[in-house]
Amino acid sequence: MQPSPPLTRNTIQSTLSTSWLGRRIELFDSIPSTNREAVRLAQANVEHGTVVVADSQSAGRGRLARTWFSPPGSNLYCSAILKAVRPPERLTEWLSWLPLISALAAAEAIEAVSSIHVSVKWPNDLLISERKIGGILCESGAGTGSTPFQVIGIGLNVNVEQQDWPEELRETATSIWHEQQRVVDRNRLLAQLLLELEHCIEELALHGTSRLSLAYQQRCSTIGQRVKAILANGDLCVGVAEGIGQDGALMLRPDETQPGSKKPVILHLRVADIIHVRT
Repeated sequence: MQPSPPLTRNTIQSTLSTSWLGRRIELFDSIPSTNREAVRLAQANVEHGTVVVADSQSAGRGRLARTWFSPPGSNLYCSAILKAVRPPERLTEWLSWLPLISALAAAEAIEAVSSIHVSVKWPNDLLISERKIGGILCESGAGTGSTPFQVIGIGLNVNVEQQDWPEELRETATSIWHEQQRVVDRNRLLAQLLLELEHCIEELALHGTSRLSLAYQQRCSTIGQRVKAILANGDLCVGVAEGIGQDGALMLRPDETQPGSKKPVILHLRVADIIHVRT
């Protein structure tokens, strides 16, 4: 691990320029999971915009119930709590796009502090040259009085070295340090991340998905790729990713036509594990 300036509440807040996100920060040396703690706080009626940050996690989680490698002193693990009420007719759009815009915000934050280009693999894996540098896990629930909330969990690989990864991750993971051999102050990165995330959340709330969709599609490396999609029921579908739907779904043209059809039908995937097929 590369020596990294310690995370402190005062340092984070001294560089924070958000209006509401992260104005309350719960900072821990180690907890099982920032998302788990954020859900607990949200259910206990903590205020909108509260952010949980940990120096390490003992049971960090990624998408699809995967474990997230969370060593101390090197990476960034945080979860933001959103409690703003959305009109019922916009709730589906909100929940569908929240993971995508969170990945967009995280990619822009990494670029702002490192100048490294970051792409997004649909829906919310952050990649540098096809190696994963971060991921997003969004959850939702209801707190006191059935008030709905969402939790955005973000894990970013910042100052970890390749030899510190578990063997099974060394070929597929990367970090800012590995890419540019420069230590990044996690306090500054967190402040930038919260600013970018606040901007994206406000854009979605005020103006919908039009501009965010364009920005996401420009950064999404899945579009135009031949991919393997592992569906929620375990089925495998191989084809070309042709774009992102208005609901945030991945539009996939399968290699094989469906029974009774003369040409492949475009599938709209809302939940799937995507693997880019290298040619």
